[in-house]
Amino acid sequence: MLERLGLRLRVFLFFAFLATAGIAAIVLGLWVGYHRVESAGIVSAFVMAGAVGGFAVLGLTAWVWFLFDENVARAIGRIAGGMRAEAHAGGAALNENAARYLGDLAPAAAAVTETLSETRNALAEAVQRETVRLAAEKARLETLLADVPVGVLLCSADHQLVFYNGQAVDLLGAGAAPGLDRSIFAYLREGPVRQAHDRLIAIGDGEAASDLLCATVSGARVLAARMRLLSDGGYVLTLRDVTGDLAAHAARERLLAEIFDRIRRPAANLQTAIGVMAEGNRSPEVAGAMVHEATTLVHAVNDLAARYDAERAGWWPLPMVRAADLTDSLRARAEAAGLSMTTGAADLILRCDGFEIVALVAHLAEAVAEATGQQSFALSLAEDGAGAVIDLEWEGDPIAIGRLDGWLAAPVDAAAPDVTGRAVLDTHATECWPERRPGGRAVIRLPLRDARRAARRPAPISRAVVYDFDLLSKGRSAAVMEAALGDLTYVVFDTETTGLLPSQGDEIVQLAAVRIVNGRRVEREAMDLLVNPGRSIPPRATEVHGITEAMVADAPGIAEVGRRFHDFAEGAVLIAHNAPFDMEFLRRHEAEIGARFDNPILDTVLLSAVVFGQGETHSLDALTHRLGITIPEEARHTAIGDTLATADAFLKLLPMLEAQGIRTFGDVLAEVKKHGRLLKDLNA
Repeated sequence: MLERLGLRLRVFLFFAFLATAGIAAIVLGLWVGYHRVESAGIVSAFVMAGAVGGFAVLGLTAWVWFLFDENVARAIGRIAGGMRAEAHAGGAALNENAARYLGDLAPAAAAVTETLSETRNALAEAVQRETVRLAAEKARLETLLADVPVGVLLCSADHQLVFYNGQAVDLLGAGAAPGLDRSIFAYLREGPVRQAHDRLIAIGDGEAASDLLCATVSGARVLAARMRLLSDGGYVLTLRDVTGDLAAHAARERLLAEIFDRIRRPAANLQTAIGVMAEGNRSPEVAGAMVHEATTLVHAVNDLAARYDAERAGWWPLPMVRAADLTDSLRARAEAAGLSMTTGAADLILRCDGFEIVALVAHLAEAVAEATGQQSFALSLAEDGAGAVIDLEWEGDPIAIGRLDGWLAAPVDAAAPDVTGRAVLDTHATECWPERRPGGRAVIRLPLRDARRAARRPAPISRAVVYDFDLLSKGRSAAVMEAALGDLTYVVFDTETTGLLPSQGDEIVQLAAVRIVNGRRVEREAMDLLVNPGRSIPPRATEVHGITEAMVADAPGIAEVGRRFHDFAEGAVLIAHNAPFDMEFLRRHEAEIGARFDNPILDTVLLSAVVFGQGETHSLDALTHRLGITIPEEARHTAIGDTLATADAFLKLLPMLEAQGIRTFGDVLAEVKKHGRLLKDLNA
């Protein structure tokens, strides 16, 4: 009934009740004192009257305070928190029942937030319609950049990563992706990069570029790079792995040196023997020496030639081609030349220049047709040891080797007069020859050195580019305490464990983390790893997170996973929900990991208390519900699922903190320390 009364009337009735109750308390005290006048005297009676009235007023005041706190102060706080969540984070719908005794305030606040939500949605739809074309062009540009066959990096003037593509991931890290807003010197040795940058700045020519040779920090790769400055002092760095080129060059040089060494000695000995015989000495010893040296020379030439053939295929980079694609192209070329060709190919992937092989085999087929009059051919491509063999077969006599050599000396295609059949064979380190087949058939055989069976492709590695161009103009603060919240880099993480008591032997079984850079979560910078805890996983723990002992049997231990996580989080602020729990598991293994987790830390439990007050529930489920974040049931209580939910919650809390005037990391710490009785702050 009270809920249907107006707010002003309720306030009037409240104070009327307070006045009436106060008068009643005074009357009660006087009545008690009046009845004690005869037995205890007038002074004692007045004291008793005052005590009864005072305690009655005190009790009444406490009761009224409780009602006011529960139904007015807290209700206003809930309404304010809900409005703030909707205004800054698009949270869940406002709960009007939380302020049912505040008259029209709750419906009015709900109407405001609903209107705001509708306006925001309409604006978002309008913006979405206007940006569809730009988004499509952006996606096409990203695809093009992702497929550039060299690694591309964009760095700010202070050498922080702003952009990298998939090829750069392969080149820079041994399986570990780089991270936005991290120093390029975490991946490349500093000297050559810094010197090239200083050199370009000194030149002062915006069109100038500098070539450099640099190595990865691990020293596993040597990279050829080209640097070009941007107008704001940043630079673009393109990378190409030359480690393989250097190895191939070294192999060629070693073989060439060995050729001269092994041929020079017997050739010199032969020259001496011939000189001796020219002087008239034709003794059996001299003849024997000549035969020996000639034999040695022949063996050396044959051995070196075989090694040259074996190695030269690796000196020229050849692509991988499907056998079916190769035979289909050959059939098309034959039909275009007026020939009939049946084809058959094993399910193979060949390392060869498909264009050159197609041109060579088609050239041979046309030459055979012209020489023999045959118009029908059968082409087969079959596995042959570690390689494959192409058989061009027809009915009739085989081709003489001399004639075949003449065809190989001619260009394989009129459009490429410099590419002869012999050049194609040399490129592929192979030969071809004619053979006679039973049943009056002939064949030209062409082996290819490198082939493998086609198998189901593994899950593709993402080649998408990762970037945030706002980092080019991002201001940086030397001290974390004075840094604006939006300028900091964060790593949000979560763990799943064998239990809740690390001091009693419980261990981590899964660790996941994501990076937040420049106020947004970087989709492709994440880690999600199982951990072998070195002990059994209790069934009650498996019921929570679904991780069994079989799943972690081959997983790395906490030492390796901890090191990878430490590298992933280097230079970032750590964020977790109930951080003391997760950090205790990590810090007890710091000696084993070989690193200290001394990063600044924020806890979303405390941030929730700062925004919504300690009176609210601050569990992850309650916080995400309050902010309108949905955690899929299958992702709840998994490390990566809870990590993503915590990251999204933090990103929604961030503008709400700034709206309260909390703008720097130091401001946040000052606020969270006020809620120390709720949870310990881990920052010293």
